Amino acid sequence: MSEKIAASHQSSSSSAAVFTSQSHFVQIVRSNKSLITIFQECIDNIKEHLSGTYLFLLTDEEGVLLAMDYCQNLQEVVRKSEIRVGMYFTEESCGVNAISEAMARRSPIYLPPEEHESPFFKNWHCFSTPLTLGSRTIGYLDVSTINANMKSELIAIAKLIPGNMLSSLQNLAEAQPPEKPPVPLTARQLHVLRLIAQGQTVKSIALKLNIKECTVNHHKKIIFEKLGVQSSTEAVSVASRMSYL
Repeated sequence: MSEKIAASHQSSSSSAAVFTSQSHFVQIVRSNKSLITIFQECIDNIKEHLSGTYLFLLTDEEGVLLAMDYCQNLQEVVRKSEIRVGMYFTEESCGVNAISEAMARRSPIYLPPEEHESPFFKNWHCFSTPLTLGSRTIGYLDVSTINANMKSELIAIAKLIPGNMLSSLQNLAEAQPPEKPPVPLTARQLHVLRLIAQGQTVKSIALKLNIKECTVNHHKKIIFEKLGVQSSTEAVSVASRMSYL
């Protein structure tokens, strides 16, 4: 979270979008390597059959752009825009957009051009959907076009892609042995970690465990250090792969 706040302060004097720091982005990409690879493979299989103008975006669960793909005639348009990997697609960063709305509603959404606040998407028909593995949202997919005639076609594609991606991701996870925890967590740290995974706040964890909030933050700090992460979301993701959760 601190990485995002720092980036926001840097852009507060202008209308520039918010980006995560380079070091944090490297960690995010490392944590989502399989998701990015599967996204690219799925899009490669689809785009050869598309003739119109299209744009595919993949973000992590916090709205950070991990990867994108688009038709050739958009190369110059994208190059001149602010859209780059590492950019936050939250409403705070670039105004109301399909991804920010899907994040807020936790459900798929179609956003017509007139409902976008970002200048870049003022002519775009966008459909965004959460990518949910089990009970956990691991990212968001956005499929967009400026061609109204392609809208229905791309929305249909956007509804099919998540199933293919998540099925491939699940198969990949099942084929790989679980990572061994490099450093064991104490019983109390595991308890705190499980409460974090449930979406509990520091205050609610403190009340539940009858300890001070500063003690909860101390446990979180140690957990993050042991797992090599910088946020609760990353901690849950890494802990799941290590079979802590």
